[in-house]
Amino acid sequence: MSQKIRLTVVAALLALNVASLPAHAHAEHGKPQFGGVVAEAGEAQFEIVGQGNKVVVHASSHGAPVDMAGAKGKLTVLAGSAKSEVALTPVAPNRLEGAGSLPSGAKLLILVEWPGRKPLQARAVAP
Repeated sequence: MSQKIRLTVVAALLALNVASLPAHAHAEHGKPQFGGVVAEAGEAQFEIVGQGNKVVVHASSHGAPVDMAGAKGKLTVLAGSAKSEVALTPVAPNRLEGAGSLPSGAKLLILVEWPGRKPLQARAVAP
C-alpha cells in the first residue's frame, strides 16, 4: 500500500472519530439530573424541580455549573386557567429557589436576569 493511500485512510478514520466527540461531550445535555424538567435558554440549561411547596432551579452550561450570584428569577406557572408566579433567588452557586408548587402538566416560563447581562428565558412543561 502506498504512503499516499495510508495517509488518506488515516485522515478519513480521524475525521470519523472527531465527528463523534461532541456527542459524547453532551451525553447528558437536556436530560434531567435532579428529577425535574429541563428548559433550554441560550447558553444555559435550567432544570426546574418541584419539591413540595418549594421550587428549585439548577443551572448549568454544557454540564458545568452556572454562577447564580447576583441573579434573580421569576417562574410563571400556568395550570389550566390558573396563573401563579414564583420569585426565584440564589441559594447556592448554581441554584435558585422560591416558594411555590408545580402542578403536573403545568406550562412553565422561566426568566433569569443578572446585572449587566442579557436575561435568559425558557419554557417547559411540568412532569
